[in-house]
Amino acid sequence: MKRLVQHSTLFVQLLIIYSACVSCITDDLTTDATPTAAFEALWQTLDEHYCFFDYKNIDWQAVHDRYAPLVSDTMSRAALFDTLSRMTYELRDGHVNLISGMNVSRYGAWFDDHPMNFSDSLLRKTLGRAEDYRYAGGMQYRILAGDSIGYLRVGSFETQPSVTAMSEMLMSFKDCPALIIDIRSNGGGLLTAAEALASSFIKERILAGYMQYKTGRGHSAFSSPEPIYIAPSEGVKWVRPVAILTNRRTYSAANAFVMFLKEQEHVILVGDDTGGGSGLPFTAELPYGWGVRFSASPMLDARKQHTEWGIAPDIRADITSADYQRSEDTILKTARIAINRWLGQLVEKQ
Repeated sequence: MKRLVQHSTLFVQLLIIYSACVSCITDDLTTDATPTAAFEALWQTLDEHYCFFDYKNIDWQAVHDRYAPLVSDTMSRAALFDTLSRMTYELRDGHVNLISGMNVSRYGAWFDDHPMNFSDSLLRKTLGRAEDYRYAGGMQYRILAGDSIGYLRVGSFETQPSVTAMSEMLMSFKDCPALIIDIRSNGGGLLTAAEALASSFIKERILAGYMQYKTGRGHSAFSSPEPIYIAPSEGVKWVRPVAILTNRRTYSAANAFVMFLKEQEHVILVGDDTGGGSGLPFTAELPYGWGVRFSASPMLDARKQHTEWGIAPDIRADITSADYQRSEDTILKTARIAINRWLGQLVEKQ
């Protein structure tokens, strides 16, 4: 159903291209350390290099005209930082951060305005005591009692699992009819780590999506979409039924992981919309020694559609207040019910 695979060459080329671009940004910025200069430098940097203006229908010139009167050369750096932070929130992008020694701005409405649908207490109940689950490659996993479905918790993509770690983990599930991959509240990390994990759940080379990068200063100046392919892992591969659990805090590289696998026929998505964050982030320098991190290159899915606003689940489920009081993970329960129904249908077809 869905096709993915490692396209590390394109990713490395993209990093090289944007490293050069960011250096150019730094060279072109004024070094006059005044609030007005800092405001103009930030606005211009984003104007020329941010990648979602047109997609989000943002009138960036209007934003400039609205915030410029709020900046004066007599204001304190703290007041300036707060004003510039509010301006970056206009982009509605969790990958955009203003960075200084006093603070790092962060836009959180993409998850704060939605249910959490996850808790450490519920996770602890699922995993059990320390001796009840295994931990390797930054992942926690065990076989769930009752239906013998495998459960894999991936809380971050800050580290890339090795082929050996993935193979050992999947072999421990050899008697399981299906697998649940829980990436709720996974804020991302390394795109290569997401690709590496996805490669263990495909049996052939697939088209995972597309990447674009800026070719000029105009808001619409992008290259043609470059295909991203992911090849099957060299280790053990899992192509039995899989349910991926998501919530609004499933973001950035975790959102990409969902994007990579969402078209695969043996995969279903259960939970809430992901948080999105499909722009590849880069950092540029500003006056005062500050910096700005922003989305520079948009990633599209295999159908050339944006996932910046998130990816909808196949089966929607939420954890209510009553569910939390009962210590019941409704999303996990919904996934297990769906998988067992799916397995029953597969048996009937045989």
